[in-house]
Amino acid sequence: MAHTAPAEPDPARQRPDQHRTDQHRPRPRRWYRQLYVQVLAAIVIGVLVGWQWPDIGSAMQPIGTTFIAAMKMLIGPIVFLTIIGGIANVADLRKVGMTGLKALTYFQVGTIVALLIGLVAINIARLGEGVHADPAKIQASGTAQQYVEQGEGRHWWDVFTQLVPESFFGAFVEGDILQIIFLAVLFGIAIKAVGAVGEPIVAGVNRLTEVVFKVLSFVMKAAPLGAFGAMAYAVGAFGLSTLSSLGSLIALFYATSIVFVLVVLGGFLAAYVRLNIFALLRYLKDEFFLVLGTSTAEPALPGLMRKMTFMGAERATVGLVVPTGYSFNLDGAAIYLSLATLYIAQATDTPLSIGQQLGLLAIMLLTSKGAAGVAGGGFIALTATLSTIGTVPAAGIMLIFGIDKFMSECRALVNFYGNAVATLAIAKWDGNLDLDRARRVLADRNSAERADAMAAEDTAEPVAAPAPGAPRESEAELPGAAAR
Repeated sequence: MAHTAPAEPDPARQRPDQHRTDQHRPRPRRWYRQLYVQVLAAIVIGVLVGWQWPDIGSAMQPIGTTFIAAMKMLIGPIVFLTIIGGIANVADLRKVGMTGLKALTYFQVGTIVALLIGLVAINIARLGEGVHADPAKIQASGTAQQYVEQGEGRHWWDVFTQLVPESFFGAFVEGDILQIIFLAVLFGIAIKAVGAVGEPIVAGVNRLTEVVFKVLSFVMKAAPLGAFGAMAYAVGAFGLSTLSSLGSLIALFYATSIVFVLVVLGGFLAAYVRLNIFALLRYLKDEFFLVLGTSTAEPALPGLMRKMTFMGAERATVGLVVPTGYSFNLDGAAIYLSLATLYIAQATDTPLSIGQQLGLLAIMLLTSKGAAGVAGGGFIALTATLSTIGTVPAAGIMLIFGIDKFMSECRALVNFYGNAVATLAIAKWDGNLDLDRARRVLADRNSAERADAMAAEDTAEPVAAPAPGAPRESEAELPGAAAR
């Protein structure tokens, strides 16, 4: 039998998605052009400026707040459009309801575990004993007093009564994620219910989503500048000397949070989802430094949604779980609440039995919700907790106000990673997680850059669907995809 040379591939017969993948394959970027490197450098410079020149550091506040405001400006539209698109593309609406129910169940269990870990840690360390603070002599002023008043004005049922916005645009103006989720779910179900009439709207939503994400990519270029401004202000306004006064409490909070992320979340991720927590931390390194620099998890929300989808979680699941988790799955805030409450009780010589401490859990389960996205949200939630239970003096919160800023970064990071693990777990629970793809993404050290490249690629013209059995467009970019 004569041997014939293999025919040259005909470019005209290549799959459109294959050509597009080759064209947009990300090139390796130099280390100094990596976002996380730039943000880390900005954080270090911000700390130095705030430490050596406190007045200049304090004056940098508008830089940080402007960047965060720009990010929050886009979070509402991204959440709204993503949820609508996800629901509209689900064949069975009952699946959406089950996903939401599973998510809320997971969030509550995770919050209880976080609260218990905080209670155990502070009961073992007992850092507040020996302080003997007199609540009658503690006074609040300035910003602290504003937070106290906001916290005292909150009730445990507010999370339910404030779910419905007074107007459609009011939810976006206020930036209330819960209200935006409520509106998005209603619109998504309505578009699905009208059938063919809603198809042009769905197409428009998908295209508008890509435009908003493109605007987000423009804003993200200013992330190092925003991190510098936020960190310079924090150190310049509050001073590194604050760390020494209550350094033991800060250290306990950080240590407890690390144990929770690596042992509790990491153990659950390995046992149930079969993924490695350290690989996930590396995959989300850009978002890690962004949260660290800005002290809030909100700027990292769009990136988390994009990367969870790139890992193989279904877009509808990601669109519903991640935004909801930002209000209901606040593991870092839960650890902070239990630690801070017991510390204040110990510092003011307020005895609390084990039964009373467990009773606090029911209150904290509700007061911790919705703390994200509000300036001083953790501090406000703490005030609301103490005002609700009545046994621990609410004035005692001033004992830890000075270090609250230095604990906010850790709260935001734990909240962020808690939502990343929750998204993967619920996607696995729903059967909407491509586990093989998730493992390949986490094994590829360039997967974060590939996710960014795919986000940019999605703004191009739509392409034809791949042939049956062929790897999906994004799969073709991953190592080992051709061998499958």
